[in-house]
Amino acid sequence: MRAASATDVPPNFCTTSAIGLLGVSRRECREGVGAGRRGGADTKHTDTLPPMAVDLHTHSRISDGSDTPSELVALAAEEGLSAVALTDHDTQEGIAEAREAAARADIELIPGVEVSCGRGTHLVALFLEPGPGPLQDRLAGIRHGRETRNARMVERLVELGIDITIDEVEQEARVGVVGRPHFAAVLIRKGAVETMNEAFDRYLGNRGAAYVPRGTFSIEEALPLARASGAVPVLAHPHTAELGDEPLFDYLVRLKDLGLVGMEVLYPGYDGVRRNAYRALADGVGLLVSGGSDHHGAYKPHIRLGRGIDGDVVVPESVLDDLRAHVR
Repeated sequence: MRAASATDVPPNFCTTSAIGLLGVSRRECREGVGAGRRGGADTKHTDTLPPMAVDLHTHSRISDGSDTPSELVALAAEEGLSAVALTDHDTQEGIAEAREAAARADIELIPGVEVSCGRGTHLVALFLEPGPGPLQDRLAGIRHGRETRNARMVERLVELGIDITIDEVEQEARVGVVGRPHFAAVLIRKGAVETMNEAFDRYLGNRGAAYVPRGTFSIEEALPLARASGAVPVLAHPHTAELGDEPLFDYLVRLKDLGLVGMEVLYPGYDGVRRNAYRALADGVGLLVSGGSDHHGAYKPHIRLGRGIDGDVVVPESVLDDLRAHVR
């Protein structure tokens, strides 16, 4: 997922309700001024994390990261985090390994998953225990759909003149869910592209020549399943949601009625204007603040676990405590 531009104002944000929350004019809202009138996260970057920082959005090799679950936990401990959530895409296969590593490192492991819900909308379900359950069972079907989609993407790449097989992509992934970063790594190794960004721009991104949409289920379906499974659902990186004509404020109100508990306000690339805007929006709707680095290891080398981009993400332990209070 790309980092947000530091100058972006959230799409569809400047509604009458949102303007009232920020206490600015419509013009000021659109120009991204006035956000400093409200309390918000410090925009200063630092190399020193405060005591008891956490990271509530990370990925391991089990989905589309480069680190094993145990390596990710060890890195979290090295960074001085008190807790880390493993939220691989559509799978919890890495939770057991991560838990064992967390026990050795004396760090808390939050079991979770990130669910792709279509239209750029993603849901992070925190405190989701592996095993049978409404959401867990539904995700098993989604993983099967990934396999079909991956085979079709290989076919398209071959049609485009690239010598690639599904076995090569699966060997890159080694374990867990096979994702587009694994395709990109193979394309780089074969010399078809030079960088991860080029692989997505030319072939794998939503407008890429080999892109195949995969099966998802809507956030309206995912939210009740997450709550029924005992999880705490959080809207991930809200800047990516493609809402059409529906304002973000109205969208969040509707999702809260379906069980949404929080939204990521602390995320790599969000400057003070964006964070304050999202914080005001969360406050107005009655959602909790969440956040994390969206760590993918070597696949996103500019993002550091627990710190984001140049230290722009710091999630205090109090955020975790607030979310924990909503576990069912």
